[in-house]
Amino acid sequence: MTVQTLELKTYMCVICGFVYDEAVGVPAEGIAPGTRWEDVPLTWRCPDCGAGKEDFEMMDI
Repeated sequence: MTVQTLELKTYMCVICGFVYDEAVGVPAEGIAPGTRWEDVPLTWRCPDCGAGKEDFEMMDI
């Protein structure tokens, strides 16, 4: 199964609008492309505003 067939999702920070795309990840933060949201550590913070994972909502594109 490839990353493209996994139906990867996007999540948006409700504080600042930063978008976490599972297909892209956040390599600068050590989160590889293809990393599922549930696999992002609970301690991870939004790189733009510092909000926690609880401040992100799944979004449909």
